[in-house]
Amino acid sequence: MTRWRLWSQRPHVIVFCLFTEVATATVTVLLLIRTPPDGNAVLTFCVLLAAGVVQSEFGREIERDYRRLTGPPYISMSSVWVFAGVLLLPPALTALLAGGLYLHLSARSWNRLRQAAPFRSASNATIIALSGYAAQSILTLCGVDDMAAAVSSGWTGSLVVAATGITYFVVNAVLVLPARNVVGRTAQELFGTWGDNRLELATLCLGALNALTLATMPWLVVLVLPPLLILQRTVLVKQLEAAVNRDEKTGLLNISGWRILAERALATAAQRRRRFGLLMIDLDHFKRVNDTYGHLAGDAVLKAVAGAIVTAVRDRDDAVGRFGGEEFVVLLPDVAEPDIAPVAERIRQAISRLSVLTEHATVSGLSASIGSASYPRSGTTLPRLLDSADNALYHAKSTGRNKVVHVADLG
Repeated sequence: MTRWRLWSQRPHVIVFCLFTEVATATVTVLLLIRTPPDGNAVLTFCVLLAAGVVQSEFGREIERDYRRLTGPPYISMSSVWVFAGVLLLPPALTALLAGGLYLHLSARSWNRLRQAAPFRSASNATIIALSGYAAQSILTLCGVDDMAAAVSSGWTGSLVVAATGITYFVVNAVLVLPARNVVGRTAQELFGTWGDNRLELATLCLGALNALTLATMPWLVVLVLPPLLILQRTVLVKQLEAAVNRDEKTGLLNISGWRILAERALATAAQRRRRFGLLMIDLDHFKRVNDTYGHLAGDAVLKAVAGAIVTAVRDRDDAVGRFGGEEFVVLLPDVAEPDIAPVAERIRQAISRLSVLTEHATVSGLSASIGSASYPRSGTTLPRLLDSADNALYHAKSTGRNKVVHVADLG
């Protein structure tokens, strides 16, 4: 037990995981003793569990590959089945359904993967179970027993199902936060990307449709599996492709992924006679950070700098990548040349304001030198543009550092 990875987490994570797991298990057992489920509920439980296992098995190898690259999976699609359970099953069976699905995922998809700590699987199952309990409380408050009752209630039942889904979504998003060692500050760090949230909402919609099918024409639930399996594999393949192009330390695009986007931007600019800007950013005296605070602190600084750059750029179309070491690159599509410098200066100031809390110290006083180039004035090929920005960066570093230099200013 002393080797369990749970004990290496921060104290608030340990307390939260242990408390929620014990509380959820206790409540579930008490509910089962107080109100044993009837035969129909048990049959529905078995159907949902079996369908979830089948769906998971078809995506198992892709999910394993994805997890090897990225750590915890963002999409397991368990909500498709658990939310259907919320609308069909007694609360205790819904909690057992969540536990059964995550037990299967842990044993089959994530077994022996270094990133997949058992306590994380247990915590995720607990959070899903608690989300189910919260969602089912909406049904109870509204006097709707299950999906069959919602169907017979017409529009009122539809609104209750929608409110149940929203409650499940919100409670799940909030409960995930105290289970993290580092919560994050931005909305994306707290609650994930728009793509993640849209997909989670889609799984809830599919869960409601599953519940509707089982409540009205149970045998037709087999028709849900083929399109769901295709969707799952498509999502996992896209996530896997995206993960290959991500830098592990910072979460930014790696240089290969960034070059792909830059080449596309170059082709679009050439075809439509548009402009774009390119920035190269280098942290000043970064070796001192590693030498003074250690490489783990250096990694934390790189991640914080990456976040500062992403926050300082204009919008999600600005592609930020890690060029290597302590160097970063930024692609600024559809930007006029005079508008490049303000973005670069905003990035420089954001980095200078950073105060990075590491395990043993707080790292501050960071600075960066930035070189900028523009298409087509600074070059018409990506290698030429990178070379121009690099020359401007070199000039910034050789003339005092902590400044922005545009290649056009070099004459």
